[in-house]
Amino acid sequence: MPLFHLIIIALIQGLTEFLPISSSGHLILLPRLTGLEDQGQAVDVAVHVGTLVAVLLYFWTDMRKAFGGLPRLLIGKADTEGAKLALLLLISSVPVIAFGLILKLTGLDAYLRSVAIIGWTMLIFGILLYWADQFGETTRTQENWSLTDAMVVGVWQAIALIPGTSRSGITITGARFLGYNRHDAAKLSMLMSVPTIIASGMLLSGEAIMNADLALLRDCGIAAALAFVAALLALTIMMRLLRSVSFTPYVVYRVVLGVILLVIAYS
Repeated sequence: MPLFHLIIIALIQGLTEFLPISSSGHLILLPRLTGLEDQGQAVDVAVHVGTLVAVLLYFWTDMRKAFGGLPRLLIGKADTEGAKLALLLLISSVPVIAFGLILKLTGLDAYLRSVAIIGWTMLIFGILLYWADQFGETTRTQENWSLTDAMVVGVWQAIALIPGTSRSGITITGARFLGYNRHDAAKLSMLMSVPTIIASGMLLSGEAIMNADLALLRDCGIAAALAFVAALLALTIMMRLLRSVSFTPYVVYRVVLGVILLVIAYS
């Protein structure tokens, strides 16, 4: 695959995975609107690995606690801060994993990859994000995260399997409706991405690895490295901006893109 193509894919994945504008939607639109070759599952897995490493590094303090709490959790105890965080992250991932398996086994995922659907989800869930951000309370922080909240936001996360919804956008929306402030809503969304990305990577990686050759593995390595850099940059900028800026700029982008896609789809 040409280096220029790999750079475009990595930048799209890295910059949009954590911004509330839908990485899957942009990756689906890339070949459909530009005529470029579809990158395939192997490259998809690679760029997801790159973004996973970025979020692990950026939130390493929290993730170290969660990984450290896993041994306690495995023996049925959530009596430490790390074990509780690990439990909440796992609980929040159950709905999206279950819904993802249903879509994969039934083949419904293939029917959701249309320009019209991405246009509608960009528009509808962009407006919903604006509503939650502007009118949601800001009385709760990460310390208030509970089993109930983890499951509720986890259900919101499952909706993100519809292309164009945005995993980060929909989980931030759910957290803002529950009253979490902007910064902690975004932080919880990013932490929830870790088990989700791992699960989706495991689901897709088997066939991709079996069909990979040396050239494809090289492409995957380049794409993963570039996606890591782009994702780390996007994370750093967004988390800093959220202390003084709302989600409105992302909403405007989503609405404009959604309208453009709907015009293309129905013209």
